Amino acid sequence: MTIADALRAATVHLAVASDTPRLDAELLMAHALGLTRNDLLLRQRDLTVPPAFAALLDRRRGGEPVAYITGTRDFWTIALDVTPDVLIPRPDSETLIEAALAHFADRAPATVLDLGTGSGALLLAALDQWPDARGLGVDASPGALAVARGNAVRLGLADRAAFQSGDWAQGVDGQFDLLLINPPYIASTAPLSGDVLSEPGSALFAGAEGLDDYRRIAPDLPRLIAPGGMAAIEIGYDQRASVSALLHDAGLAVRVLRDLAGHDRCLVATLA
Repeated sequence: MTIADALRAATVHLAVASDTPRLDAELLMAHALGLTRNDLLLRQRDLTVPPAFAALLDRRRGGEPVAYITGTRDFWTIALDVTPDVLIPRPDSETLIEAALAHFADRAPATVLDLGTGSGALLLAALDQWPDARGLGVDASPGALAVARGNAVRLGLADRAAFQSGDWAQGVDGQFDLLLINPPYIASTAPLSGDVLSEPGSALFAGAEGLDDYRRIAPDLPRLIAPGGMAAIEIGYDQRASVSALLHDAGLAVRVLRDLAGHDRCLVATLA
């Protein structure tokens, strides 16, 4: 069987488990061959189907996310190692980096705080964007912190990125030019399906309304945001009003940015 034939068959095989079966098949084939997806597509006529490909397909058809199978995920300008200890970084979260770029259009943030850092995606993307910045990532999960530290080392950013165990902003002192925050925001009773079922619940669920962690984070933001700085906070598509109210109650000014799908995705909070 040629690579092209195998990809066509795999696309059919995966259609019952994925909304992107062709892309998944290509990513898994590339992983099995030790190539990038672009290299696979350019060289497929010269390649043969590796024995490991079938097992990878079975894992994906069983519901395991591609990122956990391959162990990697691209985010902004960087490639991250990911494991089941961390939420898989998503393009929607890049809206927070876009918000920061707009805010710091004429200068660069010197200090960055990432609350709930997970894989380190937001912090490390920011440090890659601004080469003179330094940052701190905080997470309550030892497994997530291990992944984030490993990503910092692999990306050559370990000298500018520190990580610590913590419960949101408790124990975090000082002020930061840029805060990046992607807390759990799914209501505990919300029905879920697909890849998210394999991801850590502690990074997803936040009480009956999905607001528990925002309620804990918002009061600390005024003391953490440096003059002229900002906090970029990810929200669910229907949480603009409720989270904005929490930020206003903390004395912050708020504006919203939408993601590429047109959904409210990021609240930018600044000192009023």
